[in-house]
Amino acid sequence: MESHVGHVRIFDTTLRDGEQAPGCTMTLEEKLEVARQLARLNVDIIEAGFPAASPGDWAAVHEIAREVGSADGPVIAALARANRDDIEKAWTAIQPAAKRRIHTFMSTSDIHLEHQFRKSRAQCLTIIREMVGFARSLCDDVEFSPMDAGRSDPLFLREAVAVAVQAGATTLNIPDTVGYLTPDEYGAMIRDLHEHVPGIEACTISTHCHDDLGVAVANSLAGVRAGARQVECTINGIGERAGNASLEEVVMAIHTRGQFYAVRTQINTQEIARTSRLVSSFIGVPVPPNKAIVGANAFAHESGIHQDGVLKHRQTYEIMSAETVGLDGNALVLGKHSGRHALRSKLHAMGVELDNDEEFQRLFESFKDLCDRKKRVDDRDILALVTGELQHAPEIFKLDHVQYTSGSSLIPTATVRLIGPDGQSHTDSNQGTGPVDAIYQAINRIIRRPNELIEFSINAITEGLDAVAEVTVRIREQGVSSSSDGENIGASTSTAVSLSGRRSAQQIFSGYGVHTDTIMAAAYAYMAALNKMLAARQERIKAEAVVYEVLGVKF
Repeated sequence: MESHVGHVRIFDTTLRDGEQAPGCTMTLEEKLEVARQLARLNVDIIEAGFPAASPGDWAAVHEIAREVGSADGPVIAALARANRDDIEKAWTAIQPAAKRRIHTFMSTSDIHLEHQFRKSRAQCLTIIREMVGFARSLCDDVEFSPMDAGRSDPLFLREAVAVAVQAGATTLNIPDTVGYLTPDEYGAMIRDLHEHVPGIEACTISTHCHDDLGVAVANSLAGVRAGARQVECTINGIGERAGNASLEEVVMAIHTRGQFYAVRTQINTQEIARTSRLVSSFIGVPVPPNKAIVGANAFAHESGIHQDGVLKHRQTYEIMSAETVGLDGNALVLGKHSGRHALRSKLHAMGVELDNDEEFQRLFESFKDLCDRKKRVDDRDILALVTGELQHAPEIFKLDHVQYTSGSSLIPTATVRLIGPDGQSHTDSNQGTGPVDAIYQAINRIIRRPNELIEFSINAITEGLDAVAEVTVRIREQGVSSSSDGENIGASTSTAVSLSGRRSAQQIFSGYGVHTDTIMAAAYAYMAALNKMLAARQERIKAEAVVYEVLGVKF
């Protein structure tokens, strides 16, 4: 097997583990766009999804394999539980890719085996032997994960991993599934397997760490120091519960401290910031300003001492340059007299590339409109506009007009006009507890799809009374029946997967809006979330038809 000494593979699971986080729903087109960007980022492996979970998941993995899985592109992996049906669905989904991987898993901790799977240790080993062997009979590249390895008995973990090696696994992923271990413990676990599992030298050992105790990145790097040569991670660290190891932090730690770790990645670091923004815009989860590498304050200096040092020599207080991760180090301020060329230059310097001239024209019009409302437009304002443009929320219904009245002596009332999918306009009015509630109630009277608003957040992008406001909302779809309903079977991977592989009934969708008028930003955000919810319903129906046509089976 190829030697990986000095090279750490980056296994990105944003589209699988990352999207399982509540509210991190992406449409098929958004998943494709993220996969394309991950290819530009030059990740080694993209875990595209969990095909057995639903027709929608299968169709998304299949389309990513077809479009992104070229011979010179990343390996396309699909997750499968350790059973024949899951593994077969994973294999059929990744067929179009030139480089394919089946990733199968089975719990090895006693707490999982006893309470979740109702299996003995002997039964667990039999399942691993048979299912890894079955996966290897289909695919030359097979990854096995002993789920909850961090809480497994070390001697039994050795035995389970040895069985997977004998059955043909080529990558052994050692997950700290519940984020329980410390860096010292995690590194020791990797070293123990290296030293005591026969034949493991022919395999790649991988890390997969969750951030429940805030040490996912530290654990992953400890694993690399102990001999792991693949790191599983997600963009912005999104994922179940507290999230996964953050790709940008792992990569830049290795990039910045290369001599210490004595390894490298093949990541194109100048694509990091753009990838972060893209994922953030699609899932509607803002990046915290103090987030390492990609946060708004990551390269900001307010202290006089720090500013003095940076002005004299940037390395006095910066261990990496903003340009290295694709951020613009030039704080050029644009205004209403700036033209298309200036905006294009600024976008290029910020590492932003729009897909076509139509997208740029929409962004330019939004930029000029903003310039009429604000005296100064800086990088943060432009980034907010870009985030809204990159959202790619399908416009099944388009917000055409909003009018509202509110005040201390008035009942908040709103009138909205939407353009429907048939091109016809629909107008309605309603009252609410405030102007935002009134707008949302009026929109609901037109669309008539039950949902519950579960999160509403407002953030001022810049300082001053003319600051651009960004609003993020999350809604939970209501009125969807159990998983026996065909519409629900293809639900998004942002929801929980039952042991049968079906999704839970209620889905969460996020939306993002930006405007100098906070009320309008709220209206745009709500429409984006609603359109995602409506599009998901359409995708579920379409995916079922596609899967049935390709496989001849129903999920």
